[in-house]
Amino acid sequence: MARAGAAEALPAMGFDKTIEVRDACLCLHVQRAARALARRFDEVLRPLDLTSGQFSLLTSLNRPEPPTIGSVAELLAMDRTTLTANLKPLERRGLITIAVDKDDRRSRRLGITPEGRALLAQAYPIWREAHTTLEFRIANGSADDLRKALMALL
Repeated sequence: MARAGAAEALPAMGFDKTIEVRDACLCLHVQRAARALARRFDEVLRPLDLTSGQFSLLTSLNRPEPPTIGSVAELLAMDRTTLTANLKPLERRGLITIAVDKDDRRSRRLGITPEGRALLAQAYPIWREAHTTLEFRIANGSADDLRKALMALL
């Protein structure tokens, strides 16, 4: 009851503020663009039974040495719990391994299996074609500017 009373005491936000947020909010625009891009890449990767997020995750593991969960979480700007949940389906499919770090038993190293590497090799040309198509939709040179602006937000 106290909560309802407190809400009643606050002035209502006018519809003009809703329009302002809709038109100006960087967070909203980036979220919408991210969802649209993810759907696009999910669609082209679907024949491989791979999502855009899984493709990014597999790509992040494609290194000379198996990375730690922490370093991959940082690279993908994910919390460790979310990353761990996203690793499970890839591990079940035999695409990745999760092993105790030999130098620090509290840490885990993520490896990509030969099956994972083969799937990534199949997925890359599909990603590349879709990515090139998207870059052509952005004004000449603006894709690099967009990447720089997004990196500045990190």
